[in-house]
Amino acid sequence: MASYPAVTGKQAVKVLLRLGFEEKAIRGSHHMLWKEGRSIIVVPVHGNRVLPAGTLKSILKQAGLKAADFFKAL
Repeated sequence: MASYPAVTGKQAVKVLLRLGFEEKAIRGSHHMLWKEGRSIIVVPVHGNRVLPAGTLKSILKQAGLKAADFFKAL
């Protein structure tokens, strides 16, 4: 698995919003984002805790983003 920089859930949500996703709902600590042509992506936001690498990889895969594009927008 590629080594990713530390990214919190809050940061991931901000980047996805910048990349055209819309926040559909928030249930507890889970933010649900949506973009036309994509399924709903759930991002866990637990304060300033860093997302595990596997969770971040899964979010990027669901969003249809390459890691380089995501980190450029960070």
